[in-house]
Amino acid sequence: MAAAQHLSAVNGQQHEPGYTKPLYCDVQDLLSRGPVQPPVPEYGLRIDQVGIFYRGMVNSLIGDPESGKTWLALAAVADLLIAGGSVLIIDLDHNGPQATISRLRAFGVPVEVLSDPNRFRYTAADDPEAIVGVVRDAGIWVPDFVVIDSVGELLPLYGANSNSADDFTRVHSIAIKPFATAGSCVVLIDHQAKGSDSRSFGATGTAAKKRAISGTLIRVTIDQPFTPGSGGIAELTLVKDRHGGLRAHCPKDREPLVGRFKMTDMEGALLWSISAPEAGERPVMSSKVDGATPEQLLKQLSELVPAPTSIRDVKLRCGWGSTKASEAWRLWQEREGVPA
Repeated sequence: MAAAQHLSAVNGQQHEPGYTKPLYCDVQDLLSRGPVQPPVPEYGLRIDQVGIFYRGMVNSLIGDPESGKTWLALAAVADLLIAGGSVLIIDLDHNGPQATISRLRAFGVPVEVLSDPNRFRYTAADDPEAIVGVVRDAGIWVPDFVVIDSVGELLPLYGANSNSADDFTRVHSIAIKPFATAGSCVVLIDHQAKGSDSRSFGATGTAAKKRAISGTLIRVTIDQPFTPGSGGIAELTLVKDRHGGLRAHCPKDREPLVGRFKMTDMEGALLWSISAPEAGERPVMSSKVDGATPEQLLKQLSELVPAPTSIRDVKLRCGWGSTKASEAWRLWQEREGVPA
């Protein structure tokens, strides 16, 4: 029987039985636009023009306090505004409009751009009702870029426990995901876990945070502190890239180097760049374990006679804790080809 004979009329439109069209992706329409390519990150461009943040997805920057997370986000904001884009900043971390606007001006964003609510909006909305209003406005406006600083301040607004997966998922569906669903690039700023083992996983709190990242999760580790009058440097490493668009342009490591964010203060004018890693280049700052770089760990193991034979052996002979000995043994296995 012809397919047309299986169509039913609902509200004047033709539908296949058992097919409620609004519930599903219109694959035919998607394919009609041309070849379908996987997503690639578009914002926060490195010097080689590879982006680090995805449009229409939730991305995140994690790191210790004063590691440069907010500076990096604002640099990407300034770059986009100068290029003609639109930005929403939700400041829950008490940076304040004066500090935020002065930084964007120092990055070179014109006064007329910052004064235009169709191009730039700043809010310090501090209760769920206000956040609902901001989300509703953004669903109509659809800014290119949304910064939420920070997740640690957002969750308490809803009485949510940062260690509860259910609580985080609830807040995410109300106050984070809608921006990405509308088409904005969302950048969350969050603190990373404090314990050596949990830091390797990602942000503080529930593992649901990492699962909810639909774009990139980037660790920001301070190299040279960001100070007025000079600037600073931070190392960026890739914890998660759901689509692989950024990972394809990074060294082949478990947590590869994305690049180094460098900011220079030129008498009040801020210049910035994100370097692209060279082939085989590995992280230095973020790969330190108890203050030691991978090279230093390997050097100490190389001096052991006879050679180390296990994590326990390393712990006993070097006097190290479990985390440091485990990482040193892993590096030794990789370099020496020792079986797991």
